[in-house]
Amino acid sequence: MTFQTDWRLPALLLTVVLVAGCATDSGQSGGTDNAGRYAMAQDRGPADDVDVSAVVNAVPRYEKPRKAGNKSPYTVWGKQYQVMARASADGYVETGTASWYGKKFHGHRTSNGEIYDMYEMSAAHKSLPLPSYARVTNLDNGRSVLVRVNDRGPFHGDRLIDLSWAAAKKLDFLGNGTARVEVAAITVRPDGSMTLAGQAWPSGSGGAKEEREESAPSGTEAASGDALFVQLGSFSRVAPARQLEQSVRQRTGQPVRVRRIATASGEFHRVQVGPFGDALDAERAMERLASEGFPQAIVLTDSH
Repeated sequence: MTFQTDWRLPALLLTVVLVAGCATDSGQSGGTDNAGRYAMAQDRGPADDVDVSAVVNAVPRYEKPRKAGNKSPYTVWGKQYQVMARASADGYVETGTASWYGKKFHGHRTSNGEIYDMYEMSAAHKSLPLPSYARVTNLDNGRSVLVRVNDRGPFHGDRLIDLSWAAAKKLDFLGNGTARVEVAAITVRPDGSMTLAGQAWPSGSGGAKEEREESAPSGTEAASGDALFVQLGSFSRVAPARQLEQSVRQRTGQPVRVRRIATASGEFHRVQVGPFGDALDAERAMERLASEGFPQAIVLTDSH
């Protein structure tokens, strides 16, 4: 088991600097035993292996802005941080290092006053408004998850985001402790419409900084010159697309391609499995790919 070094701040220190770190108790936890928590020198996951296959992604929904956890600017260890305005967060996408936090903070308060649950799909970020949603893609294996950001941190080195234990397990980097990721903000407006990294994003579609797609109608066949594909992602950069292509080929043996297209929003690299002769075959392939760890798959029509 890989243990996590504790880079968060004790509650008293965070009170002094007027900000709570990842899952830091703010003194309102109703009798939580902090002594036992801080006696744990290193963070870790559950003692027994836990199956997270039934743990679903966070479901983005509109939530009104809150004061809790959104003080800006705030200072930790002498360094000042700014919380993004919601308008700025709308187009946010960044690559960096992800880490995870688990049992040491399980059951304690997050920076916005909620209770941290390491078995839920959540995350800590230094500057995204709380609460908010993000898509996190492991650039080494192409896996993606949706998380709800409800905490502050990590405040160590160049780490970009701290994921819950369950989210890290789904991204398959618990053993390494960290992973190279892309974080793309999901913005939900009061009318329910959503954007991913500033681009229109229909619920259930996939890919980092993605162009809008139309799924193939069920029971139809592709038009002449086109074919049905299962798309696993659409990336603004070619490197993560190639990494996802390689991961799919190695793990499934299915034919997969990276197709470069130009749109009004810029250039994108689509990772697609196929082609398929009809929608039924494509949908069955999509289900198999989801069971293999690629839940972001959608069926669409594209040039053969």
